[in-house]
Amino acid sequence: MSDIEQYVDGLYETDAVLTRVKAGIAAEGMPSISIAEGYGRLLTLLVRMSGAEKVLEIGALGGYSGICLARGMEGKEGGGSLVSLELLQPYADVAARHLAEAGYDGIAEYVVGDAKESLARLKEQGRKFDFFFIDADKEGYPIYLDFALELALPGALIVADNILLRGRTTDATKQGPAVQAVRSFNERIARDVRLESTILPGYDGLAIARVRG
Repeated sequence: MSDIEQYVDGLYETDAVLTRVKAGIAAEGMPSISIAEGYGRLLTLLVRMSGAEKVLEIGALGGYSGICLARGMEGKEGGGSLVSLELLQPYADVAARHLAEAGYDGIAEYVVGDAKESLARLKEQGRKFDFFFIDADKEGYPIYLDFALELALPGALIVADNILLRGRTTDATKQGPAVQAVRSFNERIARDVRLESTILPGYDGLAIARVRG
């Protein structure tokens, strides 16, 4: 974390709920790869400001981002809904427990298995969403963008984390499949005429795009 990022995070009081979530993730032996605190706050703001009520999360991990997304839907009639795709059942169980402990019991529907297969089923079911958060296997990012565009309501937001891959994305010597997939994703976010977008370089990078209505 840079000095600037440390400075910004230091302006905010410690979030007791999310601190417990991080501790819970560590206690379960899960990887410490939740979204950065600053971007977690941004997720909440984006959901709230966009008025999103039907959120799709690709990659639940331990529920940190799920709580940030759920916070943005507070006050919605019916509470809003979060569909969270997760490859591993134990991770989905931890995420569900953390959301319940944070006061969001019942808001999330966890779909366990390969995200690409889960997304195909959502498409077959005719499901539509107004907010997408992508934070899963990086090789799948271009495919997840394809599905997001197919499942999006007009004006939906698409947000994706870790699009700089700790500097590998901008390093021409790095040509692994994950790096190439993320580069393709970033280029499409920037150039697809169906989207208006920006990319934030802080922390490990965040892409934000709006589906044109």
